[in-house]
Amino acid sequence: MCVTGLAGLLTDTVAGGASVGFLAPLDHSEALAWWQDRVAGVAAGRLAVWAAHDGGDRIAGTVSLAFPDKPNSRHRAELVKLMVRPDARGQGLGGRLLATAEEAAAAAGITLLHLDTETGSPAERLYRSSGWTRAGVIPDYAADPAGAVRPTTIYYKRVGAGAHGG
Repeated sequence: MCVTGLAGLLTDTVAGGASVGFLAPLDHSEALAWWQDRVAGVAAGRLAVWAAHDGGDRIAGTVSLAFPDKPNSRHRAELVKLMVRPDARGQGLGGRLLATAEEAAAAAGITLLHLDTETGSPAERLYRSSGWTRAGVIPDYAADPAGAVRPTTIYYKRVGAGAHGG
């Protein structure tokens, strides 16, 4: 896992206004430390991370799946940190990353995915157009990069055997 490249992506994504859990300006060292903390989750199988490169050495986008470790929730995963570098948006990369995570989840026996995203964000439009179901809105959930408290929308999607009611 290239944490340096992922840290650069996270810093650029926050600077571009995406609400992914950090306030702007995000210091590169803070972003690097955050990704370094994820390495243990990947090694333990609690987190899966995919990255797309821009054709060079920069990471243009990423998406992750977080797997619960409780016995009663091993059928589901949370889609987290779908990020696309601002200069790579509008080219379908977010949709391809989303499809990759969905397909990998189904292949791993996951039948239910869930996520939350800032209400009204471009990401919300992507999830709706990709067949995710809106479960509801939580008001005043988290601050956006500028510090304004915003609502979040919860989505879910059945995948694999779950997509067919199984």
